[in-house]
Amino acid sequence: MVTIKQTILVVEDEAMIRQLVRIYLEKNDYHVIEAADGEQAKAAFLKHHPCLIILDLMLPKLSGEAFLEWLKEQENDVSVIMLSAKARIEDKIAGLKMGADDYVTKPFDPEELVAHVEAVLRRTGQFCQKIVHDGLCVMPRRGEVLLYDKAIQLTKHEFNLLYFFMQHPNIVLSREQLVQEIYSYEEQDVSDRVIDAHIKKLRRKIEDHPAKPKRIQTVRGMGYKFVTS
Repeated sequence: MVTIKQTILVVEDEAMIRQLVRIYLEKNDYHVIEAADGEQAKAAFLKHHPCLIILDLMLPKLSGEAFLEWLKEQENDVSVIMLSAKARIEDKIAGLKMGADDYVTKPFDPEELVAHVEAVLRRTGQFCQKIVHDGLCVMPRRGEVLLYDKAIQLTKHEFNLLYFFMQHPNIVLSREQLVQEIYSYEEQDVSDRVIDAHIKKLRRKIEDHPAKPKRIQTVRGMGYKFVTS
């Protein structure tokens, strides 16, 4: 079963700072994604759906302020910590009014930054347990699924199927296992065709491009497999 880690997106144009922040965050058991400019940050956000973003303001291609404005337009529960050399109190107030949850000035102590991350997630991250693969994001506590930036409407059985698949990536699951997982004990007298029908409908909803390999693949004579690699 997959262990769900909270994902943090570090948006910073200086590679040495990104690496330093990554080292300290990974040491504290966070999953870290990096972006070197605002455009990369947009793509990384849509693909990985992080719980928290550490955002530099002075970025190439798209400023941190512009990225934050774009972020507000997305349906998400992501938290933001601004990381900036702008140290005036007016800059901090402006950043918080823009929607940031916290503001840390450069130069900074990496252990202190981690403490800020932990404090923000204690306040805002209670529903931020997610499983994400290539833009497909399942939020079990919220009962929601996103495909990049769009909400996907699933039935209860489809949601339970997808969640179970994503908890067991690249493992062949038999139809019997799937029945036991998504149906209550009283409902488990169902045929293989019912599971096949659920998976057919689920595939239509989560496959984002006909040219790409299917996320849920049929393993003949054995069952199905959610493929991540």
